[in-house]
Order: sequence, then structure tokens, then C-alpha cells
Amino acid sequence: MAHLKKSQKELLAKLSITALNEMQEEVVLAIASVANTVLLSPTGTGKTVAFLLPTIKALDPDCEKVQLLILVPSRELAIQIEQVIRQMGSGYKANAIYGGRPISKDKMDLAHTPSIIIGTPGRVADHMRRETFATSSIKTLVLDEFDKSLEVGFEKEMREIIESLKQIEKRILTSATQDIEIPEFVGIKNEVVINYLDTKTTALSIKIVNSQEKNKLQALADVLYHIGNEPGIIFCNFKNTIEYVSDFLKQQHIPHGHFYGGMEQIDRERALIKFRNGTHQIIIATDLAARGLDIPELNFIIHYQLPLKLQEFTHRNGRTARMNASGTAYVLKWTQEPLPEFINCTDILKLTDKETTIFPKWATLFISGGRKDKISKGDIAGLFFKQGNLKADELGVIELKQDCAFVAVPKEKALGVVEKTNNTRLKKKKVRITLL
Repeated sequence: MAHLKKSQKELLAKLSITALNEMQEEVVLAIASVANTVLLSPTGTGKTVAFLLPTIKALDPDCEKVQLLILVPSRELAIQIEQVIRQMGSGYKANAIYGGRPISKDKMDLAHTPSIIIGTPGRVADHMRRETFATSSIKTLVLDEFDKSLEVGFEKEMREIIESLKQIEKRILTSATQDIEIPEFVGIKNEVVINYLDTKTTALSIKIVNSQEKNKLQALADVLYHIGNEPGIIFCNFKNTIEYVSDFLKQQHIPHGHFYGGMEQIDRERALIKFRNGTHQIIIATDLAARGLDIPELNFIIHYQLPLKLQEFTHRNGRTARMNASGTAYVLKWTQEPLPEFINCTDILKLTDKETTIFPKWATLFISGGRKDKISKGDIAGLFFKQGNLKADELGVIELKQDCAFVAVPKEKALGVVEKTNNTRLKKKKVRITLL
């Protein structure tokens, strides 16, 4: 069914954006004007909004088939882009499809054909083989963080997908990495390259923290207490190291979350929700968290294990000091451990004893009802104000999903709020409310 097209100003207003930055303006103009665009820009500069605005504007409101395909390297990035499109309120249906959830769930979402599909190459290729959706009207292809997709082994599926889409008229590639070779099968010719990798002004401070012990655990604790109650990521190279560091932080009574590839998808999503809403100020992660995630502005990151490549070092650091804000990257180094050549820093942090606590203010509550039950954020806020007796400044971030919701409330009031609101009605649905 045809619907009224929204103006760029209307779409941006839904995202609470009053004006585009220089990079976004250049990208919007380029994508609208040429067939092939390559965007190189650091994490956190607004690439998603930049490519969505012109590609959504180009959609045909009378077409009832998929028109825009966005391929991404991770489930989290697919979910993030889907959420941005929904927040824009464009009127076009968008669905994220990715591995790690039943394919039957995808089929239910795709039963009413979306105009936009966002997906990981493996899952998209699977659906194309099954002919779950028609591809004849896909005219625009976006490869977001395309270098990462190639890096994690999606080349075979990407080739299969792209070579089967004969009618593509517009290709958009994005990356936060310089000097990545674009494979011939992508079909990029006479592209316009928009490169903002060297123009970002950051106030990133890199500091070396020397550890007398090989395991660096005490040095880590000293840095965390030095920083205090601020949001940040501790980067490790391996899952086993994350578990080792986590056990130590538990002994220190420092609340934290985890994020790595071997986790179940639902656990990864909930870890990010708790991190975004402040239930956890600290998350321990592999390089999977170095880019493409919707997480808040961070004051710091810590390289608990030294990165193996310059690329990893750059992307980890890119999680802080974003969009001209300041931030610090702490490099933990055992005194006998050589620094990689690409870490060119002589600023040694002198730790001083600080009486600080790391105790997040918020707790996360789970609500067993969501968008499909016609529940809105306003409905949730009303319930927590009226029955939960919370004040306006005591209601934190509300994240509304298709079949559930998550709400941040003050830690000391969480159990009392659950007691007052559990098994009550939101719209017409009786919902369970529990502490996550």
C-alpha cells in the first residue's frame, strides 16, 4: 500500500537530530547522485544515518517487494540498524535477519514482505536459496562494515548474494578502516570515495600502565579504582581471558558484563542493554565489541591484553573519544612485556590511591510484553510512575522490543517496584515484571 513519503527533516526529528554533520551531508549528496559510493569514516561518526537517509528516500512506496538490502558482519549491527529505521518512522517495513535465532522466526517476520532487509551474509544467503523473499526489486545494496564481513569469513556468501542480484543499480560500502581491498565480485566501478578517517578531531589520550605482575590483575583493579564510576570497556583477546578477568572482578565486588562471540545471542543482547542503561558501567569484551555496536559514549577503554594488530588497536580506541569528545585508552603492560611497534606511546600513568567505588546506580527490569502487544514507552512510563511510585528522574532508559521491554530503575528501589507492578496489565496484556 502506498504511503506518504517523509521528508529528511521529519526523519531526523524522530532521531532528535537537528542537523547533519559535514560527513553526513557529503554522503547523502553522493549516494543520491552516483551509482557507487565508498564511505570511510571512524566509528561513532553517524555512518548509519548517512546511508539510510538517501536510500530510504529512493524507495518506491508503491512497490510491495524488498527494495533495499543491507549486509552487515554481526547480529548486533543488524539489530541496531533495524532499530534506527524504526525510530525514523519512515513508514517502510524493515526486518533484521541473522544467525543464532530460529529461521521460522525470520519467516514470520518476512511473511508480510518488508521494503528493507538487514542481515548477516550467511542468513541472507540461506533465505535466498529457500526463496523466502523475492529479489527482483532489490535495486540498492549496502555493505556496512564490509571489510569486517570479509575478515570474519563471509566472502563466499557475499559473492553468492551479489552475483545473484543482477538488477542492482546502486552500491554503498562503508568501513572504519583504511586501505581495504574491495573484491571484484562486489561490482564497484567508478566509485566516489568519501574519506573522513584522517579528519576526525579527537581528544584521545593513550596511557601506559606498567604491571609488576605478569597476570596484570592488580594493575587492572588499580586503574579501575583510579577511573572511578565511569563507563568503559576492558578488551581481551580470548574468551578464556574474559572469564579469568571476570572472576577477579567478582572477587573485588566490581559489577560488570561480558560480550564475546561464543555467548548465546539473547545473553549478548541483554549484556548490551545493561551496559547502555548503566546497570553495568564496565563490560569485558573481545574485539567483537570494537565497532558496529550501539553503545553509549565511553570515558575509557582498557587494553588488558595487548592487541595483535594495528587495526584492532585503532578500532578498540575508537570506542572512546568519539565525535570530538575526550577519552582515555589505558594500555596494561607487564614490565617485561614488549609493546607492539604500532603502540607508540611514552606517557606512563602514575597511579595514586583513590577512595572510589564502582557501584552503578541502575538495575534492569524485564517486562514480558512489547511492541506486538501495542505497548508503548509511554504506557510503561505511566505504569512505573503510577503503580511503581517512581519520580520522573527515577525512570531510566526504556528499551522496547517486539515481544518484551527492559527498563532501568534505581538499584535500591528495584525490588519494591517489581512488587508493586508485577502481574499488572499494560494495555490489554497481563505482564510479568522481574529483575534481570
